[in-house]
Amino acid sequence: MSMWNIKIENGMILNASPTLDDAMKFAKSYNKFVTITDGTTEIVGKFGVDTVEDKILPNGESYTWTMRRDETHRGSRRKLV
Repeated sequence: MSMWNIKIENGMILNASPTLDDAMKFAKSYNKFVTITDGTTEIVGKFGVDTVEDKILPNGESYTWTMRRDETHRGSRRKLV
């Protein structure tokens, strides 16, 4: 059985959980950007945002994001005509 590790940005493991659900609950309580990994899969982010209304998070912070458009993004590939 694999464990789900919760890491902070410097790679330090904060917690290890037996299930992804437990790992996500821990990450939500930590309330900072983390990486959850089982060694094969990685899930990253700040957990706990359930809704965004009018570009405002539940805690009052504004919600912003950008999509990186580079050679790895399928929308940026040149089409052969």
